[in-house]
Amino acid sequence: MNPLQVVDMHTGGEPLRIVTAGYPPLPTGMTILEKRAYVRDHLDHLRRLLIFEPRGHYDMYGALLVEPNLPGADLAVLFMHNEGYSTMCGHAVIALGRYAVDNGLVEAVEPVTEVNIECPCGLVRASVEVRAGKTGAVSFESVPAFLVARDETINLPPYGRIGFDIAYGGAFYALADCHQFGLEFGGDRASAFVAAATALTERLKEVFPLSHPEHTDLAFLYGTILTDGEEAWSDRPTRNVCVFADAEVDRSPTGSGVTARLAAMHAKGLIAVGQERLFESVVGSQFVGSVVRTLKAGCHDAVIARVAGRAYYTGKAEFALEDNDELGRGFLVR
Repeated sequence: MNPLQVVDMHTGGEPLRIVTAGYPPLPTGMTILEKRAYVRDHLDHLRRLLIFEPRGHYDMYGALLVEPNLPGADLAVLFMHNEGYSTMCGHAVIALGRYAVDNGLVEAVEPVTEVNIECPCGLVRASVEVRAGKTGAVSFESVPAFLVARDETINLPPYGRIGFDIAYGGAFYALADCHQFGLEFGGDRASAFVAAATALTERLKEVFPLSHPEHTDLAFLYGTILTDGEEAWSDRPTRNVCVFADAEVDRSPTGSGVTARLAAMHAKGLIAVGQERLFESVVGSQFVGSVVRTLKAGCHDAVIARVAGRAYYTGKAEFALEDNDELGRGFLVR
């Protein structure tokens, strides 16, 4: 195989491995969702090689840049993780916005450079601060986000009756107050949050069918976000942890998750257009989120959210696979 070259970054502590060389070209003429299906069906061995051990780890995250199809898109991206390929990733968009300007994919314009990124969920518009030639904070405007299930409850052994919402922020998430599970941020181990969130996700996948107004490939529950229950607007941060894919834990506040939370908050009258809210992750990193405007997404009342954070470079690497190295093809231990 050709060596795989990558640039590694993190946003709020959540890793992003950007593939810069080594992937074979994809067939032409496909939509972004068709490209997502193609790499899943034909090139998944490369995801395993990049994301799994010994080069990655259980919670690694990756991005493959592909040719855009949408008018006005500067670049397009496929997201990958321990289970497969997601439809949206806010922390990756923040990192890719900075990466695109730093590497000349988009010409730098001070004080703000716009980078239009085609994601599987649609076009996401990133705004990159540029001062004295250096890039800084990045924000993005989401695809239409909306609440699809409000104040629902379900019996979830061994936790009992659990209340939840389901909202879309480029991917669908269940949203639930962690206190219902007997959990407290800062007082319980991450494994307890993972167990609770995974149990809720798996149960809802069984009993709560989802639909998306644009494409059936977007209609799946990606994960659960456990919150501190502080939904009403405040100048204090609200904490959450997102457990997605195969029990993967997001170290950042989760860009698409913050988008989904903002959609739910706005639908419940808990945050107004233009109000900013701080969202804090399990490692203490923060995103700033706000509702920019309202609109319709099919039959849903929806919002466009803005989420802002910072991304940093952590290194570069070139990965190879020697003949007969079966473990080098990728494995996971947890």
